[in-house]
Amino acid sequence: MVPKIRRGSRTHGLLVYLYGPGKRDEHIDPHLVGSWDGFAPDPGRNTGPDPGPKVTLARLAAALDLRVKQAGTKTEHVWHCSVRTDPGDRTLTDEEWNTVARRLVHAVNLAPEGDPDGCRWVAVRHAEDHIHILATMVRGDLRRPRMNYDFKKAQAECRRIEQEMGLRKLKPGDGTGAKTPTSAERFKAERTGRPETPRETLREAVRQAVAGAAGEAEFFTRLREAGLRVKLRHAPSGDVLGYTVALPGDRNRDREPVWFAGSTLAPDLSYPKIQRRLAHGTADAVTMPEADNGRSDWSPPARGRRTATGIAERAATLLDSDDDDAAAQLVGVGELLDAIAQTSPAVTRAELGAAARSFERATRSHVRAERADTRAIRSAARGIIQAGGALGRGEDGGTTAMLVSTLLLVALAAARWHSARGHAQQAEASRQTAEHLRAAYRQAATAPIQALRDHGRALPEAERLTYESTIRAALPDSGIRTDAETNTDALAATLAQAEQAGHDPRALLQEAIEMRELDTAEDVNDVLVWRLRRLAQLPAHPGEAARLPQAGTGRTKPAPNRTGVWTAPPTATRPAAPDPRNRPPRR
Repeated sequence: MVPKIRRGSRTHGLLVYLYGPGKRDEHIDPHLVGSWDGFAPDPGRNTGPDPGPKVTLARLAAALDLRVKQAGTKTEHVWHCSVRTDPGDRTLTDEEWNTVARRLVHAVNLAPEGDPDGCRWVAVRHAEDHIHILATMVRGDLRRPRMNYDFKKAQAECRRIEQEMGLRKLKPGDGTGAKTPTSAERFKAERTGRPETPRETLREAVRQAVAGAAGEAEFFTRLREAGLRVKLRHAPSGDVLGYTVALPGDRNRDREPVWFAGSTLAPDLSYPKIQRRLAHGTADAVTMPEADNGRSDWSPPARGRRTATGIAERAATLLDSDDDDAAAQLVGVGELLDAIAQTSPAVTRAELGAAARSFERATRSHVRAERADTRAIRSAARGIIQAGGALGRGEDGGTTAMLVSTLLLVALAAARWHSARGHAQQAEASRQTAEHLRAAYRQAATAPIQALRDHGRALPEAERLTYESTIRAALPDSGIRTDAETNTDALAATLAQAEQAGHDPRALLQEAIEMRELDTAEDVNDVLVWRLRRLAQLPAHPGEAARLPQAGTGRTKPAPNRTGVWTAPPTATRPAAPDPRNRPPRR
């Protein structure tokens, strides 16, 4: 149940709208379901000798405004609250809606139960799923009611009503959510054929522009490159004090651009907060021992994703530590999601974009990190953006699956971190992010995991059994079976390749298991496959495995033929095969 509160100064005008057809003819059978004394005239259902709906509406407006005129109030005096149930909820009766309205005006101190001097109010229903409460904010003693934190009080009362009436229970907020588009903005977007409101489009564009930006100049440059109108507000000294953005073509009735300040898009997009985030900058270079180890044959997007995977693992570890300083890591993870969503191949772009939009809510809370250093994770986001878009196949596609698999575990860790602090909306946003990342992972990992399974099934029987025995010994309590149904073939193939590269498969597998928990993994095999391939510096896609790096070096060595799995060049001096994507077209 969602309450939405507004204030105004035109009682009669609001009643005309509530009892009218609506802007899109959506008002059906408008009528009163409750009022301050239970005897207010109802313009929607005239009975007896009533002269007509227009006259009745004027009488109702006059009755509501009686105390306003007696007090001589000239400021905003209309309190308007629309209350809507969830689409999956049952239809409430008029009597139940009357109960909802009475409880809300009591909760916000407009008309406390049993107070004869409470404010006058009416509740109008013109659709099955919602009502509108209109109250005039002058009491019978001609004083203004004390209505501090009316929105929070209405939200809290709605949560109690949901519980008692068996409705869908929404997550309580903490005041850190972004402002939702107004009805007028939604109607305008629909009228102009936009898939979303300008406010939502601008919020995402600004969020993407700040992801990995090295400073303010780059941030503003990105905004302009994204096609937005940007206007800066300067102090007399020339220093920037703030910024506003507008969508080209979005104009008001006076044909002027509709400008939005960053703070009206989201609390963390105000200029001072962006300035503080950018003040930390990004690391000059993110050095991860396992980043690429000299593999010059990997593309920049693949190297960027490998680096980001290691840093995302560190963020997950910080979130698992339950430290308040992990709050800064959430902001960095949000930038990382924005970066990969912007540069992802078409097959995963929609789900990754949805994941970034969902996680945006999880990045904000009242918890403040005091000793946080986000340079590494912001630099990883910057590296992904600078590397450009990745192809959805080969090594690029494999490293995308590797990174998404890790980000999925980060999202689940974020959900636990928020739940432990009672951040219901942020925890739910993290879980929604995880669902989108699961879908994106399935799309990205299908080809590389299937290729690895094929390689695993091609291993000689004795070797495959040896690797399966290693897996069983390392994961005795995981419930993993080594039959055809569990798909341990990809993990066995990865252990085989790691051994060819000079690693001890048992020790490496144990290292991958101990990196962090596996309880939240949907498929333990897949998680370990990507951890092993990153730790051992194996190609993320087996089709890229013509050369294998020796452990601890950037050199390569021929793959032994004894496994019958990996292909190696016949001589050490033979140049690597050209990338098939760069081959000239056949004639």
